[in-house]
Amino acid sequence: MTGQALGRPGGGPHMDDNAAIRINVGGFKKRLQSDTLSRFPETRLARLLQCQSKESILELCDDYDDTEKEFYFDRNPALFPYVLNFYNTGRLHVMAELCIFSFSQEIEYWGINEFFIDSCCSSAYHCRKMDQDREDWDDRSDEGSTTSSFDELLEFYSDATKFDKQLLGSARRRVWLMLDNPGYSVASRILSILSILVVLGSIATMCMNSMSEYSLLDSEGQPTEDPRFEIVENFGIGWFTLELVARFTVAPDLLHFFEHPLNMIDLVSILPFYLTLLINLVVESSPTLANLGRVAQVLRLMRIFRILKLARHSTGLRSLGATLRNSYKEVGLLLLYLAVGVSFFSVMAYTVEKEDSEDLSTIPECWWWATVSMTTVGYGDVVPVSIAGKLTASACILAGILVVVLPITLIFNKFSLFYKRQKQLEVAMRSCDFDEGIKEVPSVNLRNYYAHKVKSLMASLSNMSRSSPSEHSLNESIH
Repeated sequence: MTGQALGRPGGGPHMDDNAAIRINVGGFKKRLQSDTLSRFPETRLARLLQCQSKESILELCDDYDDTEKEFYFDRNPALFPYVLNFYNTGRLHVMAELCIFSFSQEIEYWGINEFFIDSCCSSAYHCRKMDQDREDWDDRSDEGSTTSSFDELLEFYSDATKFDKQLLGSARRRVWLMLDNPGYSVASRILSILSILVVLGSIATMCMNSMSEYSLLDSEGQPTEDPRFEIVENFGIGWFTLELVARFTVAPDLLHFFEHPLNMIDLVSILPFYLTLLINLVVESSPTLANLGRVAQVLRLMRIFRILKLARHSTGLRSLGATLRNSYKEVGLLLLYLAVGVSFFSVMAYTVEKEDSEDLSTIPECWWWATVSMTTVGYGDVVPVSIAGKLTASACILAGILVVVLPITLIFNKFSLFYKRQKQLEVAMRSCDFDEGIKEVPSVNLRNYYAHKVKSLMASLSNMSRSSPSEHSLNESIH
């Protein structure tokens, strides 16, 4: 017997099959027969039977009374009857009122595998556990949303406090809030609507200017811009320039103004116009630099970047930008899947179509066809002819659907997270009132913020405790 072995200097002989050990689980005491425990040698209690020293015993239990030969475990006594039932019947049963998370942790501690759950309880147990895992993922998403929103809100509030030490700080702060927060006040909403109309008008003018119905010719037969479109363009550039200068003038931190992506977009949207004017002046003064006119034509096409100015007024566009910025791993995974699929199916198509189709006579030509097919674009400019080629094309299209859908789901989940965060941030910013100076931090649910931090810590500790049995088994296999 283990207790007897410990009581003797030499360790004593191994216990007989009918010997019993005394267990104390959180005050719940029980005598267990060693032959019952030996039926499941991988469990924690069965491994106690093999211990020959007090040090090895304390690796498996919380305390050991050498006098009473009693093993003490600081565990939940309400769940231990389920463990006893397992040793008696060889099967685990899960009652409906049990917490699945606690039950799963308990059986992992005692070294009992989930495969021992009886068929009458297995389906319900795994369904409830999957629901718990899904809720944990949602909580982690909410945690990231809450934490990020809280940090951004503090940054916003920190910028607002910088005006207190500046000249005309209160007036500049009101203008800053009006320009940078479209929903902050009635005036900011009016400016936001006007800015959106100017952006859309500028884009519409650029598109209409490319149509032959609205094109004009000068005296030399060269195409020239319609004066009406030129007026709209100049008005738009004047409005965008005024917006940028106003934001820069009232910015709380001028040195870091252009580090913000939206401010860089404002700069890029007007820069092509002024560069084009400069190039035209240079070309007129120096005819030898006439080739610079082509550069001006390219710069005019960059006006399309003005559509990105709508991100300042659209929560969805800002969320999309944040999603792409934080989803480079998923995008890389998508490109990897496509590269593997395109390489595989292009070789397949080349093998079966090289003698029947001139369009698929080389592997590089098949790359184009495989890319178009896997992305389900299907231009139809290159198509297989043989039956084997059509079967290959069908497999390529089906594989493309699966390859695109899997990473897209992860990206969509991130988009939902960032969209929720942006909405929370906007609501918090609009609730800030700085008319009478800054007196207190805006309303933030600090209880939820702290609860998420504590929950994350507990989850980390739980993962560490879950890894203990496997690490112990690994150490045993090594030694």
